[in-house]
Amino acid sequence: MYRRPTALTAIILTTVAALTLSACGGDDDIPEGKDKIAGAETGNEPSASPSKSVQATDRPKIELPTDVTYDFQWKKTGDQEKDAVLNDAEQRIRAVDMAIAEQDALHEAYRFYSEGSAAAGSQSYIQDFIDHKARTTGLTRYYNESLTIRDDGTAALVYCEDQSKAYNKFLETGKVDVTPVTKNSYVVYAGTLRKNKNGVWVTETLTSQRGSEKCQP
Repeated sequence: MYRRPTALTAIILTTVAALTLSACGGDDDIPEGKDKIAGAETGNEPSASPSKSVQATDRPKIELPTDVTYDFQWKKTGDQEKDAVLNDAEQRIRAVDMAIAEQDALHEAYRFYSEGSAAAGSQSYIQDFIDHKARTTGLTRYYNESLTIRDDGTAALVYCEDQSKAYNKFLETGKVDVTPVTKNSYVVYAGTLRKNKNGVWVTETLTSQRGSEKCQP
């Protein structure tokens, strides 16, 4: 049975209070009855205003199955740049779920919001769903965000993901793999974003740790 890929290589991130994280979107073992799928966001609306440099009409349209829902608890900061970072990070997560739903590992939407190792990790992650003829379903919550814009122009974003109500759905049978809630249903992520020439905050790196104490309810 399919398992959501998470951990590959452990690293230390000083920006996350020295939490040990591992690159997400890899291809670790797939034991039965483990790990739930996740998505991103509250309903169909972004939590912050889009980056001013790119008109809404220039951005990929993100359409998800009605059973893929989100509770995005990221708060607006009142700072235009920081709110743009949060919006574009949110849209990247939505775009990955859309690529999974459409079974397209090279979908233009997630590549609009990611580059480098983050884009490569997403491609591998989406391909695992395709290989298992599965997609995401259910409700995913995002919370406990922390955002810093560094002097070099990059942004460091750390946030928690609650996968306790998010699951795998197999396309051929329609079966939903409802698994028990454990500490591993809660995941911490740390990403680095940079504004590209079009004014979009693209995610360049993304790491995760499942079962993090930071994210436990």
